[in-house]
Amino acid sequence: MDIYQPDGAVPMSARPIILITGATDGIGQLAALDLARRGAHLILTARSKAKADRTCAAIEAVAPGTPVDVHFVDFSDLAAVVMTGKAIAAQHPRIDVLINNAGLHAFEQRVTRDGYAEMIAVNYFATWLLTDTLRETLVHSAPSRIVTVGSEASRQSGGLDIEKDLLDIAPFTARGSSRIYGRTKLLDIMFSLELARQLDGTRVAVNCLCPGFNVTGLGRELSFARPLATVLNWLGIGNPKRGAGAIVGLATDPAFGKQTGAYVSAKNARLLTPVAPADSEEARRHLWEKTTEMLARFR
Repeated sequence: MDIYQPDGAVPMSARPIILITGATDGIGQLAALDLARRGAHLILTARSKAKADRTCAAIEAVAPGTPVDVHFVDFSDLAAVVMTGKAIAAQHPRIDVLINNAGLHAFEQRVTRDGYAEMIAVNYFATWLLTDTLRETLVHSAPSRIVTVGSEASRQSGGLDIEKDLLDIAPFTARGSSRIYGRTKLLDIMFSLELARQLDGTRVAVNCLCPGFNVTGLGRELSFARPLATVLNWLGIGNPKRGAGAIVGLATDPAFGKQTGAYVSAKNARLLTPVAPADSEEARRHLWEKTTEMLARFR
């Protein structure tokens, strides 16, 4: 199955309401543009007004008249994430698709105001809390979908100690950052698979994907990121359209409206087997319970 159809061959019968995080850069922005072309009503989260304005202008250029609602939020501020989720739910009693795409690859440790490592807060805790806040809305909107961007970078995580790693704020170097980033993507995959189990039978399809290697703004903290991206694009390496197409596929392809609990590759929609402990239902449940306990103060 080819989940990316650049000619827009996957039709939308109505104007679905699609919330996508991290849509002002990279594959998230490309996905938002494609979804706008397909007739979606978009809800975007953004941190920068300038980037949000540019994204909205780009959407208007490719799909004039597309309804776009922007909610500004810093995903490292978990209380703000919950407030934003509640504001979105109040404004939109129906949400057809939630796309958890926002992500950060930091090359040094930063600790958030809540006392968590920034990468875990942005990539995992914020995703968990936003989805939890909108869970009731998504169930009431069924058939609906939740799409989460994971990554095969999870295989670089070196495993997971749930009790320890969620609270790990130890310093790391740029070289050591890949393991921490991979850990956050492992958490996202485990989150998605456990949520799929919990929502089985509700007609909410919950799936996640690895977008592959993409030349996007994810590595913007590296001084050489921009020239590197120029060279890689020239060589045809890391084209972000593939990752964006996978996101759009999971959000719109009828096959993924029926499929739930999948972790797939952007390259060919092949089902992927996640690395341990994401392959363990017991570990996924334990992670969910521990996360629920840790984030109770924000809910």
